[in-house]
Amino acid sequence: MNGRSIDIPTPAGTMDAYAVHPDGGGPFPLVVLLMDIWGLREELFALARKVAAQGHYCVVPNLFYRAGKARYERLNADGKMVSFDTLPIEQQSAMQALGRGIDRAMVRTDIGALLDFMRGEPAAKAGPAGVVGFCLGGRIAFLAAQEFPERFHATASLHGVFLVTDAGDSPHKLASRMRGEVYCGHAEHDRFSAPELLAALAGAFDSAEATYHHRLHTSAQHGYSLPDRDIHDAAAAEEDWREIFALLKRQLSSSAPGCASAGNQ
Repeated sequence: MNGRSIDIPTPAGTMDAYAVHPDGGGPFPLVVLLMDIWGLREELFALARKVAAQGHYCVVPNLFYRAGKARYERLNADGKMVSFDTLPIEQQSAMQALGRGIDRAMVRTDIGALLDFMRGEPAAKAGPAGVVGFCLGGRIAFLAAQEFPERFHATASLHGVFLVTDAGDSPHKLASRMRGEVYCGHAEHDRFSAPELLAALAGAFDSAEATYHHRLHTSAQHGYSLPDRDIHDAAAAEEDWREIFALLKRQLSSSAPGCASAGNQ
């Protein structure tokens, strides 16, 4: 496996990232893995290697780069990352401020810069790409797929936040922009997965071009999919990954619809 740190130039500065792809062969279909509110860390890099092992070029950008290399980590006695709600209020506020600062315009700038950079990476295949996000990254995955529908044909959001809001550009309100397939994994015990929100999200795809499906994991809590978390649900996470890898295979293989027409975008 070939993994390394990379620096991606953007109009707002240099965005650091972790990139990994299989040794030899290629080029490999691109999959962008989007961090949660805790920032970049080895836990996400390990997941990127898991994606790369399926034959993909996976990149994990630091979406907090404007604030520097912001990383948050708080471990319990067992060495597991604790849940957000157990953090001191001041730390919660600092993390939430960074997360709220990532808006649609910022995603357009940063993901656009990432896609431009990938054109110069010989191991990254042109054409349809995938995007997978956790928590905050689950929302950003929707935004990226809506801003760059010509590239992102496989979108996955795991315990995504604020997918349904009253804002005019709420992710669910622009579902018609998305292409290919969209998958969401939700936790039963998660305020962002309330029944009315899940119904609104599913309903947004009734007249959309993209195919949408989701799973609601009973007994799971927000953040369940991340392996180093104190509330990790291994069975639910593996179910999600089976769905995601099948989705990536369908949409990013050379025989997938749109592969020939996507060109070198």
